[in-house]
Amino acid sequence: MKNLIKSFTQFILLFLVIPFFLGSVQAASLKFDKTTVSASNGGTFQVAVTVEPGSDALNSTDVYVSFDSTLLKATSVTAGSLFPTVTNDISTAGKVYIAGMVNDPANSISTTGTLATITFQGLKEGTGTLTFDCNTSKIIKNDLNATNVLSCSTNNSCAVTIGSGGTAPTATPGADGGNNIEELPQSGVFENLIKFAVPGFILVMFGTIMKLVLK
Repeated sequence: MKNLIKSFTQFILLFLVIPFFLGSVQAASLKFDKTTVSASNGGTFQVAVTVEPGSDALNSTDVYVSFDSTLLKATSVTAGSLFPTVTNDISTAGKVYIAGMVNDPANSISTTGTLATITFQGLKEGTGTLTFDCNTSKIIKNDLNATNVLSCSTNNSCAVTIGSGGTAPTATPGADGGNNIEELPQSGVFENLIKFAVPGFILVMFGTIMKLVLK
């Protein structure tokens, strides 16, 4: 009976400890080299797109950058040195597509580096934001399943100001007389709930089983 209790306790402890080690694994992400940028109306500026592989070795990436097409225009994309092959498409208004890939799967990418640098032109005075479209962007791991390891919650964005920035939009009063502004949902709330709820549930189950064994 003591050996059974000891083995069961070791199993529970191992089950609780393993997730903490797995949680230390770094996720892959996409970053802009700056978080704020400004330019004159009609002027140009450059923003570099950086790929951070985290704990993985990578074979390729597909990056979609979104922006306000009435505020900005993408004029060119210059390949970085991270991937040996880089292609791009700036023909769609409000979107820049950049793809990077290795020429040989044996030579995967495992270091942070610049995928490409985008040149934008300001079209009018105002403010906007450069963001990564995580519904379509991917960072592909060097494995047989071509696993997408991009963690959207770790990406950043870049705030853009053209000219004086223009006039800030006025909030519309709500039915209660206050400003009708909706707060965006915070990412990761559900994941955090699960992370803390599972160990608690396991401990409760462990206590129940111990009571039954000791009776």
